[in-house]
Amino acid sequence: MALINAARRLFVAKGYFDTGTEEIVRDANVTRGALYHHFADKRALFVAVFEAVEEDLLASAAGAVPAVDSLARLRSGLLGFLDASLTPEVQQVLLIDGPAVLGWHEWRELEARYGLGIITGLLDAAIAEGTLDPQPVDALAHILLASVDEAALYIANAPDSLAARNRAVAAMDVVLNGLVRVSRRRVRRT
Repeated sequence: MALINAARRLFVAKGYFDTGTEEIVRDANVTRGALYHHFADKRALFVAVFEAVEEDLLASAAGAVPAVDSLARLRSGLLGFLDASLTPEVQQVLLIDGPAVLGWHEWRELEARYGLGIITGLLDAAIAEGTLDPQPVDALAHILLASVDEAALYIANAPDSLAARNRAVAAMDVVLNGLVRVSRRRVRRT
């Protein structure tokens, strides 16, 4: 854990590519042998840091105030991720270094592992509650995950992250409100 914590601090402060393993082991107060006993290389340590940041995001979302229904929880989670994308940790580890270090495909697999299941579950629950019309949940979950990931990348790489966050939240609200409007129109017709 000391290695992950040290690497996390350094990766956030300096970025993956400007952080050496010597700094990490010194900061963690362990030997290089300890590093390579636990991790094959610096990249494997980065994956552990990436997953720790993702797990903290999930724990933070779970501790949020419960919303009225599943669509409201989905909105809260997606917008919460956009807010988190303002933090240096999420920006540097998940959004900037993540795709560069892991490559697009592995980065997407990790993002999907942490986000896709939650989004799918909330969409299924919304359909069961009747707040969302029955529809192909897998496709919609992938579209929403891709949307929130791209919005977060937009925020992380913008010259004015806060202004970009506000624009991204407004756009995400349009998408999510469109889902609700379609469901409510159909409920009124019946």
